[in-house]
Amino acid sequence: MDKGNQVINRPILITGAGQRIGLALAQHFLAKSQPVIVSYRTRHPAVDKLEQAGATCLYADFSTNEGILEFAERVKSLTPALRAIIHNASEWKPETRDTALCDTLQAMMQIHVATPYLLNHELESLLRGHGQAGSDIIHLTDYVAERGSDKHIAYAASKAALENMTLSFALKLAPEVKVNAIAPALIMFNTDDDADYRQRSLNKSLMKIAPGEQEIVRLVEYLLASRYVTGRSHAVDGGRHLR
Repeated sequence: MDKGNQVINRPILITGAGQRIGLALAQHFLAKSQPVIVSYRTRHPAVDKLEQAGATCLYADFSTNEGILEFAERVKSLTPALRAIIHNASEWKPETRDTALCDTLQAMMQIHVATPYLLNHELESLLRGHGQAGSDIIHLTDYVAERGSDKHIAYAASKAALENMTLSFALKLAPEVKVNAIAPALIMFNTDDDADYRQRSLNKSLMKIAPGEQEIVRLVEYLLASRYVTGRSHAVDGGRHLR
């Protein structure tokens, strides 16, 4: 952005960028010489490679409010401004006999609701002051926020809360900051997913493919470039709602 005669290349903050979609986003922006700050919970080998490529990589413990606030303070100590926050940090925890239901619910609400809620508030000043539609917040939700899930009830509920929070923050931060959600389904498989599981999963969508991380990367680029789209959830699910 051009602020007076000074060009400010504001970092993009990506939470949970040690693997999969978050990693792909970080790699994409670094390849464009866009400064990136990422959080990680587990130090996967890819985190070292992100650092070597120029990313600022911060360990974060989002399991407590204190950990979230400490992370926010570290970000504020590193930069006076942010171009965007992409909330990608997530955990996919089902209801099981081995874990108390209240613990499952608390864990899901902590990572998918408390973390973006507190970070958006704490880092608001770094997003404001850059003109109309000058900054962005993007929440990564899930297809199940709309449909529900009988095996991941707390997970689905927390993602639905995050999707609703998209509306509230869009209202609060307009017109300076656009706030949108992306609700994916079956973007990519895990390496240990067997052939039967893969086929059953592919059959749930009309398009019958796992498109890969670049499908999300392209949508993120569109949202960052737009000066008008805000307060919306963007489904990336291959037409599952029509099955």
